[in-house]
Amino acid sequence: MALNNFIKNIRNIMRQDPGINGDAQRIEQIAWMLFLKVYDEKENDWAFKQEHFASIIPENCRWRQWARDEGDGKALTADELLDFVNNTLFPTLKALEVTPSTPMSQAIVRTTFEDANQYMKDGVLLRQVVNVIDQLDLSDYEESHVFGDIYEGILKEMQSAGTAGEFYTPRALTDFMARVVRPRAGERMADFACGTGGFITSWLKELDRSVRTARDRELYAQSVYGIEKKQFPYMLCVTNALLHDIDSPAIFHDNSLACDVLSYTDDQRFDVILMNPPYGGNEKADIKRHFPADLTSSETADLFMVLIMYRLKHGGRAAVILPDGFLFGADNAKLAIKQRLLREFNLHTVIRLPGSIFAPYTSIATNILFFNRERAQGACEGFSTKDTWFYRLDMPEGYKHFSKTKPMRAEHFRPAELWWDERREIVSEEGRDEKARRFTAQELLQMDCNFDQCKFPKDEQEVLPPAELLQDYLGKRRALDREIDRTLLQLRQALGLDINEYQE
Repeated sequence: MALNNFIKNIRNIMRQDPGINGDAQRIEQIAWMLFLKVYDEKENDWAFKQEHFASIIPENCRWRQWARDEGDGKALTADELLDFVNNTLFPTLKALEVTPSTPMSQAIVRTTFEDANQYMKDGVLLRQVVNVIDQLDLSDYEESHVFGDIYEGILKEMQSAGTAGEFYTPRALTDFMARVVRPRAGERMADFACGTGGFITSWLKELDRSVRTARDRELYAQSVYGIEKKQFPYMLCVTNALLHDIDSPAIFHDNSLACDVLSYTDDQRFDVILMNPPYGGNEKADIKRHFPADLTSSETADLFMVLIMYRLKHGGRAAVILPDGFLFGADNAKLAIKQRLLREFNLHTVIRLPGSIFAPYTSIATNILFFNRERAQGACEGFSTKDTWFYRLDMPEGYKHFSKTKPMRAEHFRPAELWWDERREIVSEEGRDEKARRFTAQELLQMDCNFDQCKFPKDEQEVLPPAELLQDYLGKRRALDREIDRTLLQLRQALGLDINEYQE
């Protein structure tokens, strides 16, 4: 089945349904159906491998029972289908009995549906959507591979689906970070705000290259750990994990910041942490109480950085995306975090990313911090960091900015990967433009931990043709509108007002 046709068919059907209000609801509607379709295929595999396999889902609620249309006129449709989904399927899956002894492969069904929503109001259209999804044959290798592309396409569409875009980090970026941390068999990777599972997917893809034996495959399946606070991306992440042969994904629907960071033990720490933590948000007082006083901040990204520092194993490595504000920030918490990075961790590399990577969701400038929990060889007393390299990844030639039609691609990271191995300073003869430069830990400390180095040159004002100028303005306005909408939604949540009323 062609990727474009699959998405186009579902979009065209859903546009006719009065219950679907916008792209975000359309994608969420698709998500729970895809999960049940994928889960049903996984149950076929488990039943083949396990002699006494029993599904946690009651027989009448399994995809193969209510969703499959044999063409004999007996398939549920119209009001009968709508009544079943609304009054039997959803209440049943939300109330599945889960105990501490329930296998993760089964417990994920209830957690996936706990806060899921069914928006469609036309049972005939719902039947049409179900039929399109059921046509996918995931038991066929080629079609299963195509489905991976379909799923990736759906995730990309989230970039234009309002606040849903915050859950999607461009795949070229997550792949680059996974490549340079170099996964090894037996290691465990964590993402404490895993969204739809982009870093988990990239880690697994890279780790898969080293799988040689049955034991390697077993370690592969146990190598990822994720936590996601919001229900919709959690559902997508679990489905993503199942698609990558993680039968019992250690992915949890929870708030990573809701535990005391001082309470974590060695077995709750990880070899590798890959993250793009939420930033721009403010946390409540009860969340901030879980952090040491000198590292406490209202800024979400700061708190996640502290969490990462406490949950990284000795000898472990991390790659974290952070906004420019962290690099030049001089408030007490940011200074304390950056000082601790230099003194207790080996902050070896900061890569400055070109703007608009996350367009159209946000225009915030971002960076990748790479650090290990170890003492660098030759580091001065009182520091674990010896040198920190800063490298500026410039916009690819021929690009003014990234967009939905011109996204960042894997080859755009090639200059950074070539530089990564050779590590040389790149400074103009006049010394005004620093593309790559090394600073000692002491130098950074003397600069009050100003990590805002190797900046992008300021663009000269460009006079565009009227049509391009208008298009550029409209793009910037849409990005700004999304940021305003996100802030207003957060305010309404804080005030206890109805979010759905605002979205309508």
